[in-house]
Amino acid sequence: MYFDALSFLEDERETFRAYETLDGLSDEQLEVVPLTDLGWTGRDLMGHIAMWQEVSLQVAKELAVNEASPTYEANRARWAIPGEADRFNDASLTAWRGMPLSEVRARFRGTAGELRGYLTVVPESRWIKHPTHQGYFFGETTGHYEEHMPELRAVLAAVS
Repeated sequence: MYFDALSFLEDERETFRAYETLDGLSDEQLEVVPLTDLGWTGRDLMGHIAMWQEVSLQVAKELAVNEASPTYEANRARWAIPGEADRFNDASLTAWRGMPLSEVRARFRGTAGELRGYLTVVPESRWIKHPTHQGYFFGETTGHYEEHMPELRAVLAAVS
C-alpha cells in the first residue's frame, strides 16, 4: 500500500522501464514468437500492456473530474462475469495485431507517460488514499508489469 503518489509513480516508472526495451527492437524482432505459454510476440506484449494502460488512463481522466469512474465500474462489473476478462484480452489482442506496427509503437511510447501525468492531477483522495482505486491502478500498472515479466524475458531471450 502506498501513502503518497510520488512513491507510487516512481515505482511504476521503474518497473515499466524494463518494457521500454521492446521499443528498441526491430520490427522483425517484435514478430518473433518465443516459446511461452501465451505465445505472444514482443508486439503482442507491447499492445497488451498499452491497452491496459489506456483503460487506466480513461479511469484516471474520469477520476480527475469526478468522484467515481464509469469506466472502472463497467470493467469491474464485466470482470465479475466468468471468462469475460479472457474474452476481452483475446479481442484486444486481435485488434492490436491488426494495427500498423507504427501505431502500436506510438501508443506504447505515449500512454504510460500520459497516464502518469493524469495521475498527478487526480486528487489523492480519489486514488492514492482510496484503497480500491489504488489497488486498481497498481494492478493495471506495476502489478501487471510484474505479472508479464516472464513473457518479457522470453521475448528478449528469443531475439538475442
